[in-house]
Amino acid sequence: MFWIIASTIVAFFMASLMIVVRLRASRRPASVKRIILPPLFMSTGAFMFVFPEFRVQWMQVLEALIIGVLFSVLLIKTSKFEIRRDQIYLIPSKAFAFILVGLLIIRLILKLIIGSTITLGETSGMFFLLAFGMLVSWRIAMLYKYKQLEKQIKVPSST
Repeated sequence: MFWIIASTIVAFFMASLMIVVRLRASRRPASVKRIILPPLFMSTGAFMFVFPEFRVQWMQVLEALIIGVLFSVLLIKTSKFEIRRDQIYLIPSKAFAFILVGLLIIRLILKLIIGSTITLGETSGMFFLLAFGMLVSWRIAMLYKYKQLEKQIKVPSST
């Protein structure tokens, strides 16, 4: 029970930090580097699977990634960019904090349900994959939106 509570507290602080970082990021122009680096940094967490207690079956990998992609839909819908002074900025969404907290609550409920049937290590592995799937699919969608706006800046309008 200690580990469930401890991991919940850590997840809450990580979500809070993500909200602060996202709000601060909207003050500076977006870039490809700022979009793709977070998933690359998070990918180092996959080293957890070197240890047998964190390994999950392929079906669990697939389930976690699918749920992560489904969760990312809300983040994708609320991530919008705008062009200001020939630079692209991420528009801060008022709903972002609420969506993130809602997703955190859903993840906690899932963790409690799943945690009663599989080991803590497997649960950790699955939720890493869920978060990674959510982050990667969200950032791919952001990159696509960014590139679409970048084309508009580079192509002079014929009007």
